[in-house]
Amino acid sequence: MTPVDTDHARILVVDDDQGARESLEEILEDDYEVFCVIDGLYALDRIKEETFDLVLLDLIMPKMDGIETLNRIKAYDKSIDVIMVSATDSAQQATLAMKSGAYDYITKPFDPEEILNVIERALEKRSLEKEVRYLRSEVASRFEHNRIISKSPSMQAVFALIEKVSSTASNVLITGESGTGKELVARAIHKKSIRNNKPFVAINCAAIPAELLESELFGHEKGSFTGAYAQNTGKFEYAHGGTVFLDEISSMRIELQAKLLRFLQEREFTRVGGHRTIKVDIRMIAATNIALEDMVRRNQFREDLYFRLNVIPIEIPPLRRRRGDIPLLASYFLGKFNRQLNLKIEGITPAVMKVLEDYHWPGNIRELENLIERLVVLRSDERWIDEKDLPFDLLFRDGMAKSGQNLDQGLIQARRTFERQYILRALQRCHGNQTRAAQVLKIHRNTLLQKIKSLEIPIDSKNS
Repeated sequence: MTPVDTDHARILVVDDDQGARESLEEILEDDYEVFCVIDGLYALDRIKEETFDLVLLDLIMPKMDGIETLNRIKAYDKSIDVIMVSATDSAQQATLAMKSGAYDYITKPFDPEEILNVIERALEKRSLEKEVRYLRSEVASRFEHNRIISKSPSMQAVFALIEKVSSTASNVLITGESGTGKELVARAIHKKSIRNNKPFVAINCAAIPAELLESELFGHEKGSFTGAYAQNTGKFEYAHGGTVFLDEISSMRIELQAKLLRFLQEREFTRVGGHRTIKVDIRMIAATNIALEDMVRRNQFREDLYFRLNVIPIEIPPLRRRRGDIPLLASYFLGKFNRQLNLKIEGITPAVMKVLEDYHWPGNIRELENLIERLVVLRSDERWIDEKDLPFDLLFRDGMAKSGQNLDQGLIQARRTFERQYILRALQRCHGNQTRAAQVLKIHRNTLLQKIKSLEIPIDSKNS
């Protein structure tokens, strides 16, 4: 586990003894921001006005003793850790303080090393608790805002598979092009399983340097290699009881594939540089956008590992094979960015939606999401996304002729579509200036105006 950064932590010292306050301030001031008050009442006032990461609280004080001050601090903000300080080493007092919510109990005279160690542990605990709260909120947010949206028959078959495999512990191999939502499917399987209250750990094998991936998966012992300054818990150990998602499994090196295979067979491993065998219970889901069968034939992927992973195969169809989902997804992403950016865009015009439905989407759903975000941010109208907002590569696509996807519309309609897109491209290049666009098109301005009207091309009156 990486060390927690506690720089600039704010510590409040509460003690009626000036010598004790000065002593603590001298011990702590090199590493932390230290603030001192003389009693519990002043402490409560400061806590209500400012933010502190830790309180060092004397047990015996006039006006209000340490236990009552502790109770009031915890009633106001239970997340603030309090270390009690006392001139007497009393088990009864220590027990009472801990029952009231104190993090620890130290006695005078102060041992500087002991105080610094206790404070470091308390601040590390606070930092980790914040991280856990953040990660939980992120997970909840991802489930809320990244639902699988589809009405296509091919995806309904995927949904049925998700329902079936969720109740099992079998390994799953998800295949599909980049951007089709393979991680969402893996998360859906985990969420519907009995493991849903345990961790879901996603690891992109291609994003981690090959020489570090083994340590990332299995962990390492201190000193096991250059830079291993502390023991590290691997992702498999962290995911005990839950699900591990290995994305882009095809990028894993052959030698590490052998170790992964052994783990899948034995469900145990040793950390890098370690000797102790660690057993874990995890559900394995892998994903790839490359045909592993071809890699097996080229001796680039172990056949036995492929069969071990591919117990239940799930193929995610590309977006071009589920065009009926494009309007659903576009509307969903529009709503998402409306909420994020606090906007009230009403929708996407039918003409734009037609362009989106005709596009072949090589980047799949991820490309569609990125485009909708771009259109929302760079929109020319406050209420609608229209053709003026579309980039050239969608309005005027060489790929249309290559794909043959519009051959069924007939020559007259095809010519109209081409002419409309050609004029739109010229208008966008000239920033909507119709006179300049007519010059680029080598036609009279009146002819351009007639074409604009007959082809129902949206125009910006400011540039007419």
